Amino acid sequence: MSNRLFEPSALGDIALTNRIVMAPMTRARSTQPGDAPNAMNAQYYAQRASAGLIVSEATQISPQGKGYSFTPGIYSDEQVEGWRLVTRAVHDAGGRIFLQLWHVGRMSHPAFHGGDLPVAPSAVPFEGSIWMVDQETGVGGMYDCPTPRALAVEEIHAIVDDYRRAARNAIAAGFDGVEIHGANGYLLDQFLRTTSNVRTDEFGGSREKRLRFLKDVVDAVSDEVGSDKTAIRLAPFLTARGMACPDILPTILEAADYLASKQIAYLHLVEADWDDAPEFTDEFRREIRSRFTAPIIVAGKYDKARADAILESGLADLVAFGRPFVANPDLPRRLAEQLPLADFDGAALFGGSRQGYTDYKAWIPATA
Repeated sequence: MSNRLFEPSALGDIALTNRIVMAPMTRARSTQPGDAPNAMNAQYYAQRASAGLIVSEATQISPQGKGYSFTPGIYSDEQVEGWRLVTRAVHDAGGRIFLQLWHVGRMSHPAFHGGDLPVAPSAVPFEGSIWMVDQETGVGGMYDCPTPRALAVEEIHAIVDDYRRAARNAIAAGFDGVEIHGANGYLLDQFLRTTSNVRTDEFGGSREKRLRFLKDVVDAVSDEVGSDKTAIRLAPFLTARGMACPDILPTILEAADYLASKQIAYLHLVEADWDDAPEFTDEFRREIRSRFTAPIIVAGKYDKARADAILESGLADLVAFGRPFVANPDLPRRLAEQLPLADFDGAALFGGSRQGYTDYKAWIPATA
């Protein structure tokens, strides 16, 4: 039986104790008002520090980048101080952690922006919804996103600067690196796809122009914190949220060439994980690998057998696990020793207290 999952690995000079990654997962428990991380968040991440690498929950780079209630930011002094609690706790527990940089673009609601519309490459209607807490009732629910407004060119440049500042703040907060969220239909992903980007200026139209925003953001972040501390997450086969672009696969392959030339820390490929999702083909995996030889992380309903198989194939170097880490803070041990996995409380995934967040226990052997 393969044990590649438990072998040491590295991201440049950053040593990892195993090839298990805790995937970024929105849990919506930042301190309000201010969207600042807190001691409860620090405990949550430290409990899971036996992962070779933790990628934090998606974290907005600016107030404009917010699209869900109670998600944390990385643009204020209060937020940076809150994240220092998290990174210190993770490092004290022997872990490594990257911060995921997030701008949701059109995946938002006017309630987060003083009544103004969310922004996007283009003002294109689409089907999408976000989780939001009603200010009057305090109850969270899913709300439809409106048709966004199109960004002006000078606003796009300003967002690139927001990414730069957010990356600087992340390193100041003690993170080992940053992962740019370019997946799941959020702003960077919106620029890549012909279905969400119908611009006719330097940021839309041809494949090269649709890639410009990604390149500008990667350039800004890597110039600020170093290419060895810069990574990105992409979702080639995503079709939901109005993202079924006929040109996305060749676009992402061109992006892989560019990312390889920048010598970034890793490329994180998220596979659509719902039941009728498009297949993430081996042909595409091989094509990505031929272009990007630095570490590749894969994510999407992996169990130990599938994780071992893709590591053995050489088409990935690390495997990210999402929901299994929610109720199993000691997931690497459970996988290594083939221990049962606990189930999580779905009603406690977003928002709330320690219940369904930090109260999941590590494995305790049955006593006689």
